[in-house]
Amino acid sequence: MNTILIILLAIFAIMAAVSLVRGIVAFLQTTKVDLESGGENSKLLMDRQNKAMFARIKYQALAIVVVAVLLMVNS
Repeated sequence: MNTILIILLAIFAIMAAVSLVRGIVAFLQTTKVDLESGGENSKLLMDRQNKAMFARIKYQALAIVVVAVLLMVNS
């Protein structure tokens, strides 16, 4: 049981890191000119940032749940 939970924890941590990097990349691609002009490109990049950061929060929450289960099982 512990092995499965630790593997899940590692997977969720990796997915959180990947989501963080994807969000940062989308943030860096957004330029000041795009934001001021309100172009379609800025809307697309802001949506991509929001989706990546929401995914990061989701994976972090799942990792916390796995840690809580590990603590309950091993105490």
